[in-house]
Amino acid sequence: MARTGVKIFTGKRKKAIARAIVRPGSGNVRINGYPVELWGHEVARMRVIQTLLLARDVAKKYDIEVYVSGGGFMGQAEAVSIAIARALVGVSKSKRLKSIYESFDRHLLAGDPRRTEPKKPLGPGPRRKKQTSYR
Repeated sequence: MARTGVKIFTGKRKKAIARAIVRPGSGNVRINGYPVELWGHEVARMRVIQTLLLARDVAKKYDIEVYVSGGGFMGQAEAVSIAIARALVGVSKSKRLKSIYESFDRHLLAGDPRRTEPKKPLGPGPRRKKQTSYR
């Protein structure tokens, strides 16, 4: 099998899962087929763009195609950011870029371990219980 220079990296945030496919190119970034400038809500778009701006010299050398599914729009944006950050660090193997991402936001490379608390008996959620009256 011939090597094509294509690598795949993943990012997860809550229920959202993003897969980033990296190829040598000219810096084009597409998310679910849309250019990053046209994708999603403005706040979510800014979250992804700031990840690219931190590594603008490395990001110009690669085309990144990201497929994301599950979760809400902000969870998807953070999953995409994680996948892009991991992809750029993994492809460039730059210690400097890794330290930039870690100093900016550690969760861009390490992920966020927080998960929802499971539901408990006697109530509709994890903390709320049925109210009682003793009088």
